[in-house]
Amino acid sequence: MPITGSPATEATTDLDRLVDELRTIGLAAGLAAVGVAPARPFTRARAVLESRKATGLHGGMHFTYGNPARSTDPGQALAGAQALVVGAMGYRREAGESDGNDKDGVGTDLPGRSPLARVARYSWRDFYAPLRRALDTVAARLTADGWQTRVLADDNALVDREAAYQAGLGWYGKNANLLLPGHGSWFVLGSIVTDAPLPPAPGPVADGCKSCQRCLPACPTGALIEPGVLDARRCLAWLLEAPGMFPTEYRVALGDRIYGCDDCQEVCPPNRAADRQHAPNAADPDDQPWVDVIKLLRMSDDELLDRFGRWYIPRRQARYLRRNALVVLGNVGDGRDGQVEAILSTALSDDDPIVRAHAVWAAAQLGRHDLLPPKEGETDPDVLAELDAVRA
Repeated sequence: MPITGSPATEATTDLDRLVDELRTIGLAAGLAAVGVAPARPFTRARAVLESRKATGLHGGMHFTYGNPARSTDPGQALAGAQALVVGAMGYRREAGESDGNDKDGVGTDLPGRSPLARVARYSWRDFYAPLRRALDTVAARLTADGWQTRVLADDNALVDREAAYQAGLGWYGKNANLLLPGHGSWFVLGSIVTDAPLPPAPGPVADGCKSCQRCLPACPTGALIEPGVLDARRCLAWLLEAPGMFPTEYRVALGDRIYGCDDCQEVCPPNRAADRQHAPNAADPDDQPWVDVIKLLRMSDDELLDRFGRWYIPRRQARYLRRNALVVLGNVGDGRDGQVEAILSTALSDDDPIVRAHAVWAAAQLGRHDLLPPKEGETDPDVLAELDAVRA
């Protein structure tokens, strides 16, 4: 008589096979890595979020800081949750150098040509859409067996890096990003919360940074105040998304960045090693690594939100796209250029004081003090403060 295993053993084996199948489905759907984490609360992550929020390091950022009790408890995303199936999808593209031309053929290398602003790689296109599609494909296999699922990607309901860490996909780098062994950090992350009792990864990945700290001094504003600790009040990527005035002390450091910042990832040795081992894909025709600053500043509110609406824009107000573009213009524009002069003149008389204030700074940066309006008649305190600062 053949000897068979116990029902519990057979059930465990079936679940192990299911995890293997889910991983195979995910990889075939375009994911670079798939892992499983238990759906228990992220106690450590919650303590970190609450501590940094209490000390102001979050810089007013809402997202997962808004409700740490919620964003660190998968059970609040799905009743009866037992596991997380976590996926990573790469977004690394060959950067190259701007040839002075955007898709419309407007460049920066000749007089009268428009300056360009740089976009961080994770926003060259919507990388979360294919990530969600891949996760949906994996989730469909679970729902086919009657399990409940909920897909979360770029969602403040769950801290995606902690989910990926718990699932054994990678380790936390000193730049606070999650790094996948042999692949680096150029990934977007997402999870499937499910009530399927899937066996989790054996444990977190060991720290691969060791003594390396190259990312810390590479941050343009010193936002990485210690290994793994980011002060969002200095982080250019967050300041571009934060409401209000762009801090004066970080405007020059912004350089030509219009959305996001890749500096701490670009110097990271695991990322550089991954590039040598697996050559990055070339940029797709639909990718948007550069934005024409003059064209952006000429657009209407509706046009701006239509073209850049997939970005996080504070309060969905186009004024902040103009604010950021004016800081970039002040850094990379040519004050002698007729297009730049015209756009500065228009911005200096804009109805929006946020736009006027940053136009004052940009004009002064480009040596066009002759364009600055008199203080008489100006009532906004931020604009007056900018006029006083540049005339001091």
